[in-house]
Amino acid sequence: MRQLGKINCLEINNDDNAPWVILFHGYGADCNDLFSLGDMISTKKTYNYLFPNGILEVPIGPGWTGRAWWPIDMMEIQRAAEQGTHRDFSQNTPKGMDKAYQAASEMIRQMKIPWNKIILGGFSQGAMLATELYLRAPETPAGLAILSGTLLHQEEWKKLIPARTGQRFFQSHGQLDTVLGFKQAQQLETLLNQNGMKGSLLGFRGAHEIPGPVLLKLGEYLNSL
Repeated sequence: MRQLGKINCLEINNDDNAPWVILFHGYGADCNDLFSLGDMISTKKTYNYLFPNGILEVPIGPGWTGRAWWPIDMMEIQRAAEQGTHRDFSQNTPKGMDKAYQAASEMIRQMKIPWNKIILGGFSQGAMLATELYLRAPETPAGLAILSGTLLHQEEWKKLIPARTGQRFFQSHGQLDTVLGFKQAQQLETLLNQNGMKGSLLGFRGAHEIPGPVLLKLGEYLNSL
């Protein structure tokens, strides 16, 4: 465990000169949740991995807590799922996201790694934070991996994407996802491509998860950078 600013992180440091893949976990999980991916993602190149721990503690069950990057009304998402619909966050700026952004930016600053050696990624809420960091970074990061993320404050991102023109992103999403809808993932893919970035959405016959075929394609993406 390593502390960078206000954020505790797990890390896999394979080579001080290698690029870093930073993977942010989803709501209610913690830095351990994605840690095994450091061994499961197959790459030809050497990469280091950083797994930050969410800045908030949130209840996930009787006597159980997890971590998060900002508060989410999970009951509202559950009610939408029960009605066969999905929450559309495309016009929303989540309360607390900027605080998470500031903490994560300071974490990266303290790493003292150039942006062109950093790939930002994450799962679910972590993918949203990774996208925000990628688009607002003072220099262009090496890559962006969006695993089961969604579209947030569309007009803000639309203004920022042209600065990343020509950059390639990786995106995956379950077609049966009841937490964050596949349609909203398609909208994010469209927004990124129409405003200058390059990538395609890898849809899979699954739910809110990271299956083996996604890890295989993610490894291929990392190899291509």
